Amino acid sequence: MNASWKMPPEPAPSPIGPMGWVRGLLRAAAIIVVIVPSLLLTVLGHYLVERPFFRPQRPFTPYLTILVCRSALVVMGLRYIRRGARMAARGAVVANHSSWLDIFALNAGKRIYFVSKSEVAGWPGIGILARATGTVFINRDRREARQQQEIFQQRLLAGHKLLFFPEGTSTDGSVVLPFKTTLFEAFFADGLRHEMHIQPCTVIYHPPESEDRQFYGWWGDMAFGPHLLKVLAAPKQGAVEVVYHQPVRVDDFPNRKSLAAHVEDVVRSAMPPNRR
Repeated sequence: MNASWKMPPEPAPSPIGPMGWVRGLLRAAAIIVVIVPSLLLTVLGHYLVERPFFRPQRPFTPYLTILVCRSALVVMGLRYIRRGARMAARGAVVANHSSWLDIFALNAGKRIYFVSKSEVAGWPGIGILARATGTVFINRDRREARQQQEIFQQRLLAGHKLLFFPEGTSTDGSVVLPFKTTLFEAFFADGLRHEMHIQPCTVIYHPPESEDRQFYGWWGDMAFGPHLLKVLAAPKQGAVEVVYHQPVRVDDFPNRKSLAAHVEDVVRSAMPPNRR
């Protein structure tokens, strides 16, 4: 357990040379070329086709999201490694959270819809992408538990696989924090618990050679722009490894605490020994 883990100070920014700036800007431009047309197609496809004819299902646009995220990882030069089978049953995915890169790494592997804190909807760039791809925005407030439960039930019974980060915050990638149990309560509703599965997923970042293991971590009050530039400017990238574990039935657990504890242990089990 890492209940005593304290958020480390932000690393001092490393100077970026002229070639780093060129590399970073070229990669950023290429990512924009990949994302912007796809974002427009996603918005048009959802509002003109999916919403009027297939609501609440999204039969087409999630595949475009997968393609975009895989392409973005290629443009970044970040090697993508996927292990384990993706869950076919209805339910949700839970994962540890280390970076904004998690969005690309987890979307690259399967059709998912993120569950995110409400303030993300207003973030420049990321907020637009999140809304367009069907993200569920919530307030982490127990007083809104019933409303959240209704939203979850609607989306899950429609076949959407929701993904959330039970740690409640991002880390530097060196630990898995204790899972908060609040969001797990929704899966024990009478209309869900007999139908739902939870798939634990571990995301592991392998830094470039000679870089600290925190290289891809984005936590605390770190600014997005400088971190993005640091990653894109790197001459040689590392890898992101996504491990899909065996799904579990919600019915097999008596309450949200036991379910959260189990999937937390499973997620932590795949981390390198010095990161648990």
